[in-house]
Amino acid sequence: MSGGMGRIRMTGWLLLIAALTLTAAALVAIQPPSRFTAARIVTVRHGESFVAVARSLAEAGVVRSAGAFVVYAAWRGGAARVKPGDYAFAGGESIRAVLDHLVNGDFMSVVVTIPEGLTIHQIGERLQQAGLTCDSEFDTAALEGPIPRALGLGTLGAEGFLFPATYRFSPRAHTDEVLAAMLERFYAVLTPPVEQRMFDLRLDTRQLVTLASIIEKEARLPAERPLIASVFYNRLAVGMPLQSDPTAQYNLMGEQERAVTAVRAASAFNTYAIAGLPPGPIANPGRSSIEAALYPAHTDYLYFVARNDGTHVFSRSFKEHQLAIENQKRIAAATKRR
Repeated sequence: MSGGMGRIRMTGWLLLIAALTLTAAALVAIQPPSRFTAARIVTVRHGESFVAVARSLAEAGVVRSAGAFVVYAAWRGGAARVKPGDYAFAGGESIRAVLDHLVNGDFMSVVVTIPEGLTIHQIGERLQQAGLTCDSEFDTAALEGPIPRALGLGTLGAEGFLFPATYRFSPRAHTDEVLAAMLERFYAVLTPPVEQRMFDLRLDTRQLVTLASIIEKEARLPAERPLIASVFYNRLAVGMPLQSDPTAQYNLMGEQERAVTAVRAASAFNTYAIAGLPPGPIANPGRSSIEAALYPAHTDYLYFVARNDGTHVFSRSFKEHQLAIENQKRIAAATKRR
């Protein structure tokens, strides 16, 4: 009996030691790691298993044990709710905090704002400054890449169709992903009422965006956009050249020096030299300029000249226009003498 009792006691001690060892190991496994000297990036891909995610986190040192993280996520019920993206971890985070980041989708992103009126090349420069892509790569993708070709945008590419807005991108986003996001935002504007209005005006999408881009470059105040649009519509109706300075200044390739065809393409946009609309947009217009092109003011204006404050004087006749120009010159000279 004494021998049997001794073996029972020994087994009990061994089980207790094993339980304590496992508990200690579990406690170590769930302890936050030390803070990192630099953030560590972990990418969660679409369709990736949670086990693979846990392994990536462990390899990056974000969690101490992939197994413990899997068990914890199964207990919390978060494994199926992890969102794909790029996550930046500073270290020192509990496994609860790590899981919460993945479930909430607190992934790292680059925020870039594209203002109204930029050209493709200028947008590419902004994206390069944000560290997303190089400007020449974006130019190529937007002008002659597979996405504009698939959309049937023609030889002028996506110029005019990149919607100005604030975007959030993964720092590892491919150039085509960035381009697709901007195009998607533009086509979301083309609602059935907009398409019906285009039909009423006998405009196709390129013509609408081309006119909106000229309005965008000419206007400074939102309230004047419909007035400027009315001038261009009135000129088109009577066969007058648009004579818009921004069209004469437009260069398809921005500041890039490319083939001789770039010079020819730029001259083809000059509405002092051509009748009607140019062959494509000269910038990427915002919503208010698109709306002005869809709903111009009802006027009989044929001319406008800029004031020093960015507003314009609108005229019905060339004589009125000449007087407005002379008046603005006198105002400018008087201001300069002060």
